[in-house]
Amino acid sequence: MATLSQQTFAAADAQSAVPVLKTDRLILRAPGPQDAAAMVRLLADRRIAINTPRIPYPYGVDDAHQFLASTNRLDGEATFVVTLDAAPIGVCAVEPREDGPEIGYWLGVSHWGQGYATEAVRALIDHAFGDVAHETLQAGARVSNPASRRVLEKCGFQWTGVRLARIRAINSAAPTDRYRLDRRLWLSLRSWSCAERVA
Repeated sequence: MATLSQQTFAAADAQSAVPVLKTDRLILRAPGPQDAAAMVRLLADRRIAINTPRIPYPYGVDDAHQFLASTNRLDGEATFVVTLDAAPIGVCAVEPREDGPEIGYWLGVSHWGQGYATEAVRALIDHAFGDVAHETLQAGARVSNPASRRVLEKCGFQWTGVRLARIRAINSAAPTDRYRLDRRLWLSLRSWSCAERVA
C-alpha cells in the first residue's frame, strides 16, 4: 500500500503529464484540490448531471474530492479544468476505453450558449490527435441534448448510431447518440485556430 507521500507524489506526477492549453478565450489545465469548491458550485444545477453518465446529483464536496483524486491516472487519459479569466467553468477529458478513447465535457449552466464548449473541445481534440497521437476518438450525447450534439458536429464528429447509456444522476439508462472522429477527417476539417500549448 502506498504511503500518503507516495500517493501525493504519484498524483503530482500524473498532473504534471497534462499540458496547459490556451485558446482564444480559455485556458485548459490539470485539475487540482483548489478546484473542489468551484466544481460543487457549478454542479449544483441538475441539468448538468442528467446529461453526463457519471456525475451524481446532488453533487457534494466529497464527490469533488473523489473525482480530483482519481483524474489523470491512466495512460492516455487527459482531464482538464476549463477556465475563463482563471476561474473554472467546466471540465473536459479524453479517456481510454476498451473500444477506443472517448471524450467528455461539461460546462456550468451560466456559460452555456457562448461557444466555450466548442472552443474547449477543439483544444481537447487537438491534444488527443496531436500530442497523444490517438487515431480515433469517440463521444456521446443524450438524444435530449441538442446543444451537446451540435458541439460534436461542429468539431467534425460523425454520427454512428444510438445506444442506451447509464446516467448516474437519474439512476437509469437513456438513449445516447454516438459519434466518431478519426485523425484523417480531423486533419482535413481543421479550420479552427489550434490551441497553443503553453506548459
